[in-house]
Amino acid sequence: MSRFAVMTDSTCDLPDELAQNHHIDILCFKIALDGEGYTERVDFTPEQFCEMLRNAKGLPTTSQITQFEFFERFEEYDRQGVEEVLYVSINAGGSGTNAAAHAAAEQFHEEHPNSAMRIFIVDSHAYSMAQGAPVVEAAKRLEAGEPMEKVVAYLEDIYARIEIVLTAYTLKVIRKSGRVSAAAAIAGDLLGIHPIFTLNDGVSQVVKKIRGDRAVLTAMVDMMKSRMVAGSPYYIAVSDRKYAEEYTRACTEKVGYGPVSVFVLGCAVLSNTGPDAVGLIYEGQKRER
Repeated sequence: MSRFAVMTDSTCDLPDELAQNHHIDILCFKIALDGEGYTERVDFTPEQFCEMLRNAKGLPTTSQITQFEFFERFEEYDRQGVEEVLYVSINAGGSGTNAAAHAAAEQFHEEHPNSAMRIFIVDSHAYSMAQGAPVVEAAKRLEAGEPMEKVVAYLEDIYARIEIVLTAYTLKVIRKSGRVSAAAAIAGDLLGIHPIFTLNDGVSQVVKKIRGDRAVLTAMVDMMKSRMVAGSPYYIAVSDRKYAEEYTRACTEKVGYGPVSVFVLGCAVLSNTGPDAVGLIYEGQKRER
């Protein structure tokens, strides 16, 4: 067992192979849909969940990861001789999961006063690969021998830079989040109007409303290009692979190089965006918090 352990949660949207290659432990959210309970990354793939959303009678709900789940994991690490645990959480403002991790860490130290294991908890202020990509980099740095405190400082810096631009082509599910009103969602679907959101530091803001699929694609790419640090990596998140080719082509033409990856949004994220969403994730200028 390594002297350190790296944890995150399933809103990170990291592909299984990438997480396994860097020994990243992912705790999974529970999702309920049409009266049935599921576990993300266990009971279905994101593609399967998208199809379920399209055919669902109701809307999905997610449950935060509990203090008990974190406490059990911390105890297991301690038994294995882990010296340092790094947990990077979903945006704390949008989920109680971060608070549950802090409570579990406090409980662990109270019940195991002789343990020397240290627990570091970082709020990503983000979702999806905006959360997940820096976790991979953190794991690489720890593998290379970088001190944990320096890795935590890197994470706090990069999470103050990463930005998300998001659109939804159908608004039924995203309406549930309160990001658009019911009336606006119905009108948008009828008229083909798509909102463009920024999602920075966990705060969602509608910045544009665009009519037409081609126009929203152009507006999304233009916004990323105008805000991103020149030459920095970016990612394309899609709910459905049908969006992958056109966004990859448009981004590559505008930015001058291709994305690091095009990946499918995970189920916890899809529960808030719906089955027809696209996000662009990139590095912008550092924000003051």
